[in-house]
Amino acid sequence: MMSCTSLIVSTASLVGFNLATDKSLATLPIAAQFIGTMLASIPAAMLMQRLGRKITFMLAALFGIGGGTMGYLAIVNHYFVMFVLATFSVGIFQGVGNYMRYAAAESVGVSDKSKAISFVMLGGVVAAVIGPNLAKYSREWIQDAEFAGSYASVIGLYIIILSVFSLLKLEKKNVSENVKQERSDTGRPLWVIALQPRYIVALLSGMLGYSVMSFVMTATPLAMDQSAFLFNDTALVIQWHVLAMFAPSFVTGSLIARFGVIKILLCGVMFGFLCISINLLGTTFWHFLIALICLGISWNFLFVGATSMITDSYLEKEKNKAQALNDFSVFSMVTLASLSAGALQNNFGWQTVNIGAIPILLLILLALIWLVFKTSTEKETQLGT
Repeated sequence: MMSCTSLIVSTASLVGFNLATDKSLATLPIAAQFIGTMLASIPAAMLMQRLGRKITFMLAALFGIGGGTMGYLAIVNHYFVMFVLATFSVGIFQGVGNYMRYAAAESVGVSDKSKAISFVMLGGVVAAVIGPNLAKYSREWIQDAEFAGSYASVIGLYIIILSVFSLLKLEKKNVSENVKQERSDTGRPLWVIALQPRYIVALLSGMLGYSVMSFVMTATPLAMDQSAFLFNDTALVIQWHVLAMFAPSFVTGSLIARFGVIKILLCGVMFGFLCISINLLGTTFWHFLIALICLGISWNFLFVGATSMITDSYLEKEKNKAQALNDFSVFSMVTLASLSAGALQNNFGWQTVNIGAIPILLLILLALIWLVFKTSTEKETQLGT
């Protein structure tokens, strides 16, 4: 899944720029991908409740295959709208595929949840190599249709995904019996779960942290193209960015277990500020590379940390609605971030894109500080009583 994502991140804004009449819509394909992810998040939870995770994952893979097919045809025939529909279809698969981290967390003991989430996300380390390199070496497979070959290769990746899901073995449950039980007792109302301080902060950290990453990452290929860098340079920067997104997963779960999730989230915010600072200092290849590495680490700490905190805020019977609200909120905001990135980059430039990310990081920082003080106050009150 992440190999496809990193390939699309490396190419979609450039393809969009070539196909779109209005160049400010260059990042619309990436935004459409996140719209698909957002819209699929709640139905995915409902389908998993009825059909189970395995069947739902396999059905979603078909949307990925369809997306790759439409992407290839759109580039060959120069249809911008079809290309937007292609990335939207891929986004639908990702909206379902994102539940893989929850499936992993639910398959282990409570003390191992953070590690399980991290281990699943380690697949992104391989994706960092496969995605951008596949985009680089396949972009000229089809003559006079740059990147058409890249999207043809995406079809093959999603066929592999479908095959892997067919081998998935989960604990067998009586789905119909579970559905009846969950309909009669779904735990606390969603608003009660969502108003918990830890749920609020986890939601904000994941939602805004992912948005900053998408905001800056989406604009990067356009910024490098406008700075006269070759696509091979852009692919290398994206490759190291994706590697930085997932390589920390080797240790993120252990770091959360040792130092606590709030400290890891704070580190994620600091790496985000470091990324913005480097981008504002210059536009050489090394500025882009080091900044995007910092951005990847920031995303990892914020996303893994937020997911870990979310899974501690609900009961087993409340998981579907709690997870669906989180993922819907995250990808709603990410959609806005990716769409606005193209317009800002095209109309105001790279500096404005990075300055625009600063208030978002400040919101996460303030939310974490609020939670620390609230938790400390509650502990003091309990000791006093």
